Amino acid sequence: MCILAIISEEDVYTSDIIEKLKTKNLIVVEGTLYPLLTRLKKSGILDYYWVESPSGPPRKYFKLTETGKEFYRELHQSWNELVQAVSNITSKN
Repeated sequence: MCILAIISEEDVYTSDIIEKLKTKNLIVVEGTLYPLLTRLKKSGILDYYWVESPSGPPRKYFKLTETGKEFYRELHQSWNELVQAVSNITSKN
C-alpha cells in the first residue's frame, strides 16, 4: 500500500521509491522491491516507461494504471476502515 501511495503521487524511478520509504522510516531493499513491482505490473496495477538518462543507462519509471488507481482507492478505503475499527476497540480499554 505504501508503494502504491508513492506511485499515486507521481511517476517514480525505483530508487525514488526506496528513498521516499526511507524518509518515513520504512526500509526496503531493491531485492524486495523489484519482484513486487514485477508482480504489480503483471497484474495490471502498474505500468512503466523508459526515460533516457544523461548520466547513465535509461531509467524505468513506474506509474499506476487506471486499474491500479481504482485498486489503490479501494485498498486505501479498506485501510481506513481497519484503522477505525481497531481504534474503536482499543479506545475502550
